[in-house]
Amino acid sequence: MPMPMPMPMPMTRARAERPRTLPPSPPSLRRALAVAVSVALPAVAAPLLALGAAQPAAAQPVTAQSAAARPAPAQSAAAPGNGLAQTPQMGFNDWNAYGCNVSESLIKSTAQAMHTNGMQAAGYQYVNIDDCWMTHNRDSGGRLVADPAKFPDGIKGTADYVHSLGLKLGIYEDAGTATCAGYPGSLGHETTDAQSFASWGVDYLKYDNCNNTGAPARTRYTAMRDALAATGRPILYSLCNWGQDNVWTWGADVGNSWRTTGDISPTFSSMLSIFHSNVGLASYAGPGHWNDPDMLEVGNGSMTATESRSEFSLWAEMAAPLIAGTNIPSASPNTLSTLTNSRVIAVDQDPLGRQGAMVSSSGGLDVLAKPLAGGDVSVALFNETGSTATITTSAAAIGKTGASAYTLTDLWSGASSTTSGTISASVPAHGTVMYRVAGGTGGGGSDVTGALHAVGAGKCLDVPNSSRTAGTQTVIWSCHGGANQTWTHSTSGRFTVYSGGDQMCLDAYGNGTSPGTKVAIWPCNGQTNQQWTLHTDGTVTGVQSGLCLNVAGASTADGALAELATCDGARSQQWTLG
Repeated sequence: MPMPMPMPMPMTRARAERPRTLPPSPPSLRRALAVAVSVALPAVAAPLLALGAAQPAAAQPVTAQSAAARPAPAQSAAAPGNGLAQTPQMGFNDWNAYGCNVSESLIKSTAQAMHTNGMQAAGYQYVNIDDCWMTHNRDSGGRLVADPAKFPDGIKGTADYVHSLGLKLGIYEDAGTATCAGYPGSLGHETTDAQSFASWGVDYLKYDNCNNTGAPARTRYTAMRDALAATGRPILYSLCNWGQDNVWTWGADVGNSWRTTGDISPTFSSMLSIFHSNVGLASYAGPGHWNDPDMLEVGNGSMTATESRSEFSLWAEMAAPLIAGTNIPSASPNTLSTLTNSRVIAVDQDPLGRQGAMVSSSGGLDVLAKPLAGGDVSVALFNETGSTATITTSAAAIGKTGASAYTLTDLWSGASSTTSGTISASVPAHGTVMYRVAGGTGGGGSDVTGALHAVGAGKCLDVPNSSRTAGTQTVIWSCHGGANQTWTHSTSGRFTVYSGGDQMCLDAYGNGTSPGTKVAIWPCNGQTNQQWTLHTDGTVTGVQSGLCLNVAGASTADGALAELATCDGARSQQWTLG
């Protein structure tokens, strides 16, 4: 008897949209469509269930302790060998603005607008078709068919036009028996569909996750990776499984980017939630393989100009794909000005390929830093709150040293200034100020490995008995140079111990943010309770808590416990690495 189809997840848009991993809201037309499809398809799905095991649960918010079974992150694994997306992809997708109302004329007019309005010159390459482009049935040979009413020249004719402008065409399919809107899916048809895409001149595939029969995500997405590769045509491969199945831990072996969350909505609250889900995953991104927090909502819905600038700033700081999702031919001058800011785009497209990481976050005031090629650092000061606030950091905190003065370039105004070290700005409610910081040394950064010495005790941070058990509280112990005392502080702010499949991260246990929280080892999950800032004064602070790594009771004895404590300058809070 066939297994039931997985039910779509709650959504927040009033217009049709895909399942979300964000908090539940009233269901949308997209959910109604997907529910109808899931009821109609169980018989079709039955033969495909042999591909997988149990139906996956819906994605849940990530916490350190919910990640116990999660494997350690892949170390900059090569993307699918297609040589694409060496910097995050830039382009347009029709879904956010048009939903199912896609057509050849829409894609051509959008491509023409991008060609003439400065977007193409700014780096936008891809014009991407989303769901609803095809007929509800394959042809007699099992091939997908473009809806002739919507695409009278077919996908090939549309691609030819887009290519004639020097742009590239993207298309949409689904790693299930049907797309989210109920059109034929590619599960079990990967080879045929990939051949169709290649023969049509498609340059980009967005691959969704509806009606997936419960088969393992990695198996389904890898099948299409291999089918695309077999065509011999370079096709950028964008995985869209909504951040489920810890995709960031295996996505680099399969695709050029992977969605880390559910669908975005054109509201500040949706953008903020997605930002928080994506920002901690910096260690998984790099040239050819990127975390994707979903398409831009710049110019859409209730997003103000300030909020749109924040989204664009934060996506660039996080080295995210920049996929515009608004009505491009009718975009306002303000929207186009945001989408084509060359200074901010340069941060996103920086060839070093580092995703920015959180340096500090307190009371809704966030500081992010992104190392850039050549030694500069991009700093984003983001005000989540509803009131204007001053946000301050320092050159040292972002990894810059060795200069009496640093040059700050405001990436929105273009104004330049100098500072001896303090980096500060008055930031409006929901706003972001971005600086490019030049001068001194550092910035590009590198991982530092060695013993983490507790200065006050003359001992080293130690994993007791060389334990690999998640949740083991760290201690101080006489230094001996063993693997359980060898820590690597990465440019993304993690302290890791051990290597390979045994790798663990230094973790504020249970996402604790209060004094006395134990500091333990836990499988690396990219969250802010596993990010630490090593300051020039010798203190180590947790990015999530703002508290200091401390030896409990200022003890100097072997076995004294490591914990979080209010920073007070005591020698029990002084550490050196190396």
